[in-house]
Amino acid sequence: MTAPSSRKLARIASCLGLTLSLALPLSARAQLTDEAGDSPAARLPAQALTAETLYQFLLAEIAGARGELGLSVQAYLELARRTADPRIARRAAEIALYARNFEAAAEAARIWSLADPESEEARRLLAGMLASSGDGLDNMQMHFARILAETPDQLPQNLMGLNRALARLNDKSMALRIVERLTEPYLDYREAHYARAQAAAIAQDPDEALAAIDGALELDADWEPAILLKTQLLQQAGGGDEALDLIRDYLQQHPDNRNARLTYARLLVTLQQFEPARAEFRTLLASAPDDRDLTYAVALLSAQLDDLDEAERLFGKALAAGHPEADAIRLNLAQIAERRDDVDGALAHYREVSGEEHALQARVRAAQLLARHDRLDEARKQLDAPEADEPTRKRLLLAEAQLLRDAKLSATAFDLLDQALRAAPDDPDLLYESAMIAEQLDRLEVMEGRLRKLIALDPEHAHAYNALGYSLADRGLRLDEAEILIERALELMPDDPFILDSMGWVRFRRGAPTDALTHLERAYAIRADPEIAAHLGEVLWSLDRQAEAQRIWDEALAANPDHRALQDTIKRLQR
Repeated sequence: MTAPSSRKLARIASCLGLTLSLALPLSARAQLTDEAGDSPAARLPAQALTAETLYQFLLAEIAGARGELGLSVQAYLELARRTADPRIARRAAEIALYARNFEAAAEAARIWSLADPESEEARRLLAGMLASSGDGLDNMQMHFARILAETPDQLPQNLMGLNRALARLNDKSMALRIVERLTEPYLDYREAHYARAQAAAIAQDPDEALAAIDGALELDADWEPAILLKTQLLQQAGGGDEALDLIRDYLQQHPDNRNARLTYARLLVTLQQFEPARAEFRTLLASAPDDRDLTYAVALLSAQLDDLDEAERLFGKALAAGHPEADAIRLNLAQIAERRDDVDGALAHYREVSGEEHALQARVRAAQLLARHDRLDEARKQLDAPEADEPTRKRLLLAEAQLLRDAKLSATAFDLLDQALRAAPDDPDLLYESAMIAEQLDRLEVMEGRLRKLIALDPEHAHAYNALGYSLADRGLRLDEAEILIERALELMPDDPFILDSMGWVRFRRGAPTDALTHLERAYAIRADPEIAAHLGEVLWSLDRQAEAQRIWDEALAANPDHRALQDTIKRLQR
């Protein structure tokens, strides 16, 4: 390609309206100074804007605009090497980072740092690139140390930025050691301790993080960033109450501190203290009534607290304000309508959900609502989406099968899934769900065959082992084999409450009620499911602890008054 003439280049540059100072001769730019004579322009290299330089600059920019990032990076890097101009080197580094060409970005950062050795930004970028490369750690630390030592007026800011600059370093323990070495000369600054606390938290050393942030608070007990970070660290370490006391005490001294109040409100939500959390979010909303995020937060908490009127009003306000979670708001409004037995209102909200993330959920919920109101044919039509992709159609099929099971049409549900299995015989979801329906229909050979096929296809499918083991145990069949299957499931998912329930049940069936009780109590503590409650109560009853069994059953019945298995267990044992 032949380079265009200088006259053409000048005309192109004029048309493009170049914003870089390359539009003037660099030699002229180098002569510009402020009254003190030390303008940054005085440090620029003295060179003319040649036709070749402008041509390569245009090539780099146009290639970038067309998405040809590799060509743009190459052109800019070559230009930076030839001119040693810090502005060009900076632009080369920016383009290279955007293109994720970290090797080119590191070279551009070196050129920029050499061309403008007083540029703190260039030194910081170079140090960060050295960190991301995984080598040159000594050079990286040298650059960071130089930044900290040579910019005393910006030392607090630079200390606070250390962990951002080290973010690309994969070895977080190494990053912690680097931060500790770099901050050693500055431990009379609260920011140095803060940097150490951040690095320790990132390295998953909570004790070290808390010790470091306490060092910052010893220097300034009222420093907001340290208070907020310590609150977060305490919460992550399981000290929710201590975190709550800390941020509450700080708020008493600084009642107008918005960041602290927001942290306090979010912590209350995390600790499931919804009423006081709503009070705090209401306080924040009162000072910013048009804040749609705060409006949404109060609406969610009001719904959680069964204050449906306020929830509906604030969801509507957030929706009118253009909240980005519009579909989630519509789902919440639909649920409020459902709780008011407003079927048509709920369906209207579900139909308004259009985004891909929530559309499937809205369709399934609308179908479930219709089915609960004896409109099963409409519900099934709601789940018919031939235009959807394969994964979506399968999820809708599984939802339809569940509707049929709930309507006590298990044979129809089985036929539906069985037909789908003919087209996809190795589909794990179809195998599992059809096996569960076969078990309901007492077609045990079909159930066992499909679960064993699923286990062969996926030897780590914990729920397949559990389903087969529990089905055998519940019928008192092949109890040794049932326990082996459930043990394998428990190895794969040791904290799953339903698998723990199965282990408790098989141990009970094998005549070990005390051992069964251990598993069932743990399962119920994780999830207060009515079927687990039925099993736990039966084991307690067998151990002559009837009062405890009755308490468990009463608690479960209050939350699940229509649960058939729970009712049958209580009637059978209380005859």
